[in-house]
Order: sequence, then C-alpha cells, then structure tokens
Amino acid sequence: MMTHALSDGLAALASGNGAAKLPVRLEAPDLRPWTDGNAGRGAWSFDSGIPGPHVAVIALTHGNEIAGAIVLDRWLRARLRPLAGRLSIIFANLDAFSRFSADDPTIARFVEMDFNRVWDPALLDGPGRASELRRARALRELLGSADVVLDLHSVLWPSDTLMLVAGDAPSERLAASLGEPRVVVSDPGHEAGRRLIDYLSQRGQRAVLVEGGDHWEPATVALLDRVARRTLSTLGLLPAAAPIAPSHIARVTQTITARGNSFHYVRPFRGGEIIPFAGTLIARDGDVDIRTPHDDCLLVMPNLRTAPGLTAVRFARIQSGRIAEG
Repeated sequence: MMTHALSDGLAALASGNGAAKLPVRLEAPDLRPWTDGNAGRGAWSFDSGIPGPHVAVIALTHGNEIAGAIVLDRWLRARLRPLAGRLSIIFANLDAFSRFSADDPTIARFVEMDFNRVWDPALLDGPGRASELRRARALRELLGSADVVLDLHSVLWPSDTLMLVAGDAPSERLAASLGEPRVVVSDPGHEAGRRLIDYLSQRGQRAVLVEGGDHWEPATVALLDRVARRTLSTLGLLPAAAPIAPSHIARVTQTITARGNSFHYVRPFRGGEIIPFAGTLIARDGDVDIRTPHDDCLLVMPNLRTAPGLTAVRFARIQSGRIAEG
C-alpha cells in the first residue's frame, strides 16, 4: 500500500517539482569490498567445477535502484556459491550509484546515458565515450558468456511487480516457470534505445528483467531475493525449491511513445491495472487522444512524468488467463 509520504512525493514529482521529497526506507549498501571484483570491476564469478549453466545476476543497471544491490551484497557477504554451473554477480552502473543520496534519490539513475538503452551494437562498437557506454563495453564479454541473465530492477511510479522479456520463447518459458511475480510481460522494447534483455535475446541467450516493487522499500529487497534464488534453483545452481504455479504471459500490443511536451494522463494510472473496454481514454498527447486498443487491456508501467521520445505506457493482452489475485 502506498504511504501518504510516497503519494505526495510522487504527485509533486509528476507535476514537475524537482524538489519533491521521496521516502527512502533502505540504506545503500557499502559496495567497497566488491569494487575490484574477480571478473572485472564490480563483477564476481564463481565456477562450481560441476557442469551446469552460467547464470549472471545483475543489479544497479540504474544507479538509484539499490534494492537489487542489497541482495547481491548480502549474497557475497554470505559467500553464496553455486552447487553446479557458474554464478556471476554484477554491480553494473557503479559510477551512477556513487552519486546516490537519500536526499535526492532520483538523480543517480545514470551519469550520461541510460545504461539500459545503450545495448545496440552500433552504439557499443561506435566512437561514443559516455560513461555508460564504456561500462557496457567492459561488461559485454562477461554478460555475453552467460547462458541466462537475470536483471534486478525496481520502480518509481506505482506498479504491480512483473517480469519483462524481449519476446523470445526460451526467456518467456523460464520467466513463467519462476511463478513470481505473477505476470511476465513479453515486450519488443523502446524507441529510445535497446535494453540489455533485447541485446541478449538477439544473441540467443535467455534474459529476464524483474521489476520488484517500489525503489526504496524493504519488501522490494525481499521479492528480488526470492526471485533470484528461485532462478538459481530452477537452473540447478541452488537446491530445488518447492513447486509454484507458473506466471501468466502478457504480450505487449502497443507501445505509446510521448511525442510532445504536453503529454498527460486523464488520471494517475497504476501499472498492472486492467482497463476492461477498448477505446477507453487514457491520456492526451497534444491534440492526440491515447485510447486502449482492445478490451481487458493491461497497463504496463505508466510513466507519469514522461518526455518526448520516451515510452509513456505499454498496452498488453494477457495470453494465459486472467491474473490471479495475490
């Protein structure tokens, strides 16, 4: 349930108030013991010596999404090791994370470019020297060697938890088998740039992105830890977990990209809402009405403060029955 402090802070942020106060109920982890890594800066890799898949779990794709980093920090402090295969633990955008402050927690998302929009070979192999491009190049070999990559995220705007995959069937099957979160969104991506999961999917690797809840809440840490551990259990790197009902698949039917500075919603929608009727007015972009394209339309992560060229919302259709309660 959203607190009054969070609701008020998000309302102020959506209205353009850069000084909006957002509650931060997590303490950023001390990652100094892990900075050097044994597989590159901020990257650790542990091979069991027993045949099995190479699974990479990555956090801090966005530097202010600290819940996943807390999970991986705890794993390293507990000396978690795979029973089979190889486990890699990666803290991605350390430069952005170094700027994190609970007083203004949104500014540390990235330094120069969104790290999750740079995964186009033309960018990676091009002349660009942005901080995030250099970091992506440094991690490309390790990530490219993984059979499976799990990318741990959290959300700013109100949304149900979900998993995202880039549309490939192997990643869909893996994500659905995890059972939590209850929805897997199969999504072709954003106009603003290619995500890590898009890059890996095109290479034939399985890749799952988890949106585990509000950025700075303890419940988000708990969910990301459960999902990450279940991923390792499912793939044989940890002991088998108890069976769980598979998640539902939802496929994106339309991606709405903001075109003007006046994009606005008719009300503050929450990610995960299902709009029952086609043609329901959701937003206006200048003089263009944005309406649901079909009945039972799932709203995927509405961005309540978007800008031209950025994804405002995705519409999706549930493929495997309605979303179960809870």
